[in-house]
Amino acid sequence: MAEPSRILVIEDEPAIADALVYALSTEGFVPEWRANGRDGLAAFAQQSFALVILDVGLPDGSGFDLCRELRTRTSVPVLFLTARNAEIDRVVGLELGGDDYVTKPFSPREVTARVRAILRRTLSSPPQEGVRLKNDVFAVDDDRKTVRFHGVTLELTRCEYRLLKALLARPGRVYSRDELMTQAWEDPGASLDRTVDAHIKTLRAKLRAATGAKNGDETDEVIRTHRGEGYSVCIER
Repeated sequence: MAEPSRILVIEDEPAIADALVYALSTEGFVPEWRANGRDGLAAFAQQSFALVILDVGLPDGSGFDLCRELRTRTSVPVLFLTARNAEIDRVVGLELGGDDYVTKPFSPREVTARVRAILRRTLSSPPQEGVRLKNDVFAVDDDRKTVRFHGVTLELTRCEYRLLKALLARPGRVYSRDELMTQAWEDPGASLDRTVDAHIKTLRAKLRAATGAKNGDETDEVIRTHRGEGYSVCIER
């Protein structure tokens, strides 16, 4: 099991990396720095980390691609760093399974605060009772953080899991985007309404893939859009 205080920093700018390492160290974390994606993956393969701070613009490739690679191996939390402030970049990073997103220039203290918030949520959240819905359409195992749909286990990112679990807690209830952000993200105030929409899109795609359905068929109606209000789950077949 990963040590709660061990943080992997993958950042190619030494000045930024040094500031982060210093700030994390003074707050009781144990940071390790790697300057490129290749060395970052090697470090990750050699030992366990509680969280990865990942620069989007690396000299040997995109941090987004590196996050995709990490997600094939682990669900470790990822905090993105980027010099770009475009909304689409933030959405892409979150869609890939990132837990938070900080735009340069930033305060190292802000980053350490966000790291603490992520770890508090992921490592210290109390266990909750699992949920099984009628007709076995969905089954949620909160201990394993998995959701099964018609008997197929969905491959979900952390935020996708939280988002779907929130919707499944009360089938038919319409949840606003603000309510969903509060339940699925560590720092809902820093998230975007479009972030919820993006995750709903990927969840629908995964539901279709689980049953071999096509875009636009009845599977899309499992998660229903209520214009101007939010989203709900319908399990009536």
